[in-house]
Amino acid sequence: NYDLPQDSESYVHRVGRTGRAGKSGIAISLVTPQELWRLRRVENFTKKKIDKAILPTIEEIQQYRESQLLEKVAVWLNRDRCHRERELVTKLISEDGYDPIEVAAVALKLARAEEKQRPIAAISEVKGHARRNNYDKNRSYKKGYGNRRNGQRSSQRRSNGGHEKGMVRLSLGKGKSHGVRPNDVVGTIAHHADIPGYSIGKIHIQEKNTFVDIPEQFVSQVLSKTGAYQIHRQNVSIERA
Repeated sequence: NYDLPQDSESYVHRVGRTGRAGKSGIAISLVTPQELWRLRRVENFTKKKIDKAILPTIEEIQQYRESQLLEKVAVWLNRDRCHRERELVTKLISEDGYDPIEVAAVALKLARAEEKQRPIAAISEVKGHARRNNYDKNRSYKKGYGNRRNGQRSSQRRSNGGHEKGMVRLSLGKGKSHGVRPNDVVGTIAHHADIPGYSIGKIHIQEKNTFVDIPEQFVSQVLSKTGAYQIHRQNVSIERA
């Protein structure tokens, strides 16, 4: 879950898709400190405690990728189905005089080439708000003031250029009334602009349009593909906000 649904029933329905037909599954939700009160409502509704996990470090992600690569290599070593490749390696070693270790290292390097398309961005520490603040926010929501107050804060953030440092805010010509969801925005931009989906920043979906933060180095690349973006088979315009 890139974002939590507004009501608990929708959340339960969504995560239920991970374990159908007698199969088990794991649902992962990315939650900001400001959304913790909403997560508590889900726990109260389901009568289940949701486990909190820690985001992996860059080193842990890198180690996982490398272990996955070595597992794949081990599988193919046991299959004995690389006859032509073995002939090529023999030529490199016997005829061309290359060191076997170097040949293997280069082969692994080539096998990891796709990782360049998935760079690991630095993960900043997320500090939670005090419990008192979460309680007050939840209480205000129940009284009917939460939407108004939150809307004012969101508007202030947008008017004050609330995007993160190094990011540029763009505007898409579709919003809630068109059925736009965060994953729709990430999907169409990442696919057509050929940029990593995880590099895309904050997404604010309004009634008629959507704001999305893009890293400065990808802005020209994203804008150059204007006319190619689609959401639900509808063309979507994109420009600087």
